[in-house]
Amino acid sequence: MGLLMISRNAVARVVVVCGGLTFLLGAQSPQQTAAPQQTEPAPAQPAPQQTQPAPIEFESKGMEYEALTKEGITVMFAPLPPRIKEYSIMQVTVTNGSLVSWTVKSSDFSFVRQDGTQLQPVSADEVVESLLEKASRNDVIKLQLLYENTIYALSNFRSTNGYEQRREAAMAQFVNRGFTAAAAASAITLAPARLKPGDSTDGAVFFENKSKEKSLGSGRFLAHTCGQTFMFETYQEPKLR
Repeated sequence: MGLLMISRNAVARVVVVCGGLTFLLGAQSPQQTAAPQQTEPAPAQPAPQQTQPAPIEFESKGMEYEALTKEGITVMFAPLPPRIKEYSIMQVTVTNGSLVSWTVKSSDFSFVRQDGTQLQPVSADEVVESLLEKASRNDVIKLQLLYENTIYALSNFRSTNGYEQRREAAMAQFVNRGFTAAAAASAITLAPARLKPGDSTDGAVFFENKSKEKSLGSGRFLAHTCGQTFMFETYQEPKLR
């Protein structure tokens, strides 16, 4: 007959002695039954923020331009030095090198001052009306000559929907010589343009500036256009050489 022995351990163990052989039955020791420790998963690392490539800078007719290209869309910009009445002016060009058509308009652009104030551009119609009302004819002609001097100096840029086309259309509309200033102003301002692949446009974007400073000061010039966002840093005064 076998001998049955029960230990006094907190975890019951049954020892059976039978025929000189010893068998251990029952639960394992507390150390063996302890559940494996679970480790908390490491916190997910935040995805790295995508940074914009630095704009390419180049000089033309004494002004320094900046250019950025994203997904085939190229935006160039330069502040025009003179301030006409209550406006500071940015000259912009947009080239559509993508495979789809996009519409470009002045409301695609904005200016953010260092204090966070965001300025929206004045519409083309308001600019023309205001210039005719407040600016002299000579002011507008000077602006026209300055714009032509800079835009024609961009040897690698040929607009398909820009100033030259608007100037010809405006001159045909304003046949009276007394409306020359209106024709010039309407041709300079950036008008909405539908750009097919390979097309480009240019124009002046006007921001209201009632301060005594000639420029808008330090800040950021933004372009939310053609499905992309472009950001340019600006400084207190246009960099002239």
